[in-house]
Amino acid sequence: MKKIQSTLIILSVILFSCSEKHSEKNLLGAPDIISVKVTSLDSQEISNSITATGLVSTEDQANYSFKIGGVISRIFVNEGQFFRKGQLLATLNTTEIAAGLAQADLNVAKAQRDYNRANNLYKDSVFSLEQLQNTRTSLEVAQRAKQATAFNERYAKIYAVSDGFVSKKIANEGEIVSGGMPVFLTNSTQKNNSYLLKVGVTDREWAAIKMGNSAKVALDGFPDQTFDATVFRKLQAADREIGSFQIELKLKLDQVIPAVGMFGKAEIKTDQTEKSFVIPYNSLVEADGKQGFIFSPTGKNRVKKIPVNILKFDNNKVYLKEKPVGIDNIVISNSAYLNEQSIIKIIK
Repeated sequence: MKKIQSTLIILSVILFSCSEKHSEKNLLGAPDIISVKVTSLDSQEISNSITATGLVSTEDQANYSFKIGGVISRIFVNEGQFFRKGQLLATLNTTEIAAGLAQADLNVAKAQRDYNRANNLYKDSVFSLEQLQNTRTSLEVAQRAKQATAFNERYAKIYAVSDGFVSKKIANEGEIVSGGMPVFLTNSTQKNNSYLLKVGVTDREWAAIKMGNSAKVALDGFPDQTFDATVFRKLQAADREIGSFQIELKLKLDQVIPAVGMFGKAEIKTDQTEKSFVIPYNSLVEADGKQGFIFSPTGKNRVKKIPVNILKFDNNKVYLKEKPVGIDNIVISNSAYLNEQSIIKIIK
């Protein structure tokens, strides 16, 4: 009897253990239910914008040079240095110019004496009227030559015609330069209101952009700041080297002074609008460039993965080019934990 009781007890323990393991197996194998929120997919009219990149420049650029050739005597500014309107930037050696000016003075003095003598002789009827007129002409030629020499003497010095800075210095002291050869490449600045971002756009984008359109600009040198800008100028011909059309945006920089040549990215708002479907950023999964996926509830507790075409991104919104066919509601929470085998529970 005791053997039978012991056997029954052992069998009971074994059966209980097996049933517990089976129950545990069922518990572990049960699918998780994921709570999600859904929202309807609505459309809205948004202002169309154009993204373009380019380099910082200034409104006016100038190549400073001497009018006449000669030996550079002094250069008073260095590359990258700012200067003020009227400031002396460089001078030529004036030895040859001074000699020319002195020679012009002597020629005028001689022509004046010849004319005075001819006038007196004409009064005494010794010189004819033609001879008097010839000496008068010689005097005027000498005077005009002196004016030309004096004019050249004034342009043996380079003065700044506006505030700006030297973007490149081409010649140095002691070099011989010819007339009109650039000595400095400069960019003009009026405080910091003359800075531009020059960007290239396509022909369709050029046609869509209007003078005065607003823009937002991000500069690589100031990654934590965004600057306002307006369309300042539209060039009427395509750039021959790169084939794009150039748009110039005037930057509103406050106290920031960027370097010329700094890279920038602009988002230009146009007057055109287009219809777009807006979804929260959190609802998007597996985005790659202009392609992405969202989940849409199907049936009572399932989801379906839907591909979408992305128009653009915002801080917390995604704009779709078109509405996915047959989709009215999308999942906007816990999308990262879902797949098409997931069981969901919709919550408010």
